[in-house]
Amino acid sequence: MNMNKQVMAAALMALGMAATSGALYAADDAKDAKVEMEKCSGIVKAGMNDCGANGHACAGQAKVDSDAAEWIKLPKGTCEKIMGGVVVEEKKG
Repeated sequence: MNMNKQVMAAALMALGMAATSGALYAADDAKDAKVEMEKCSGIVKAGMNDCGANGHACAGQAKVDSDAAEWIKLPKGTCEKIMGGVVVEEKKG
């Protein structure tokens, strides 16, 4: 495994642990509060995308790691902290 893949794997693992602990803390702190989410592209591992892009309509069909067109939902403000992460703006209306 080359260094870039090791760094990406470590970052995604840390992100998963942070998101999980953050979500648990948020749920504990305010049972009725909803955590705001945002779409984040450019960081998804192959087969780990959340929804349709690149000609497919289903989650889990990303073909390659870090494809700029594939995205995953993360707690708001998290994407911009990840190297390579780009916030996908939601279409209005």
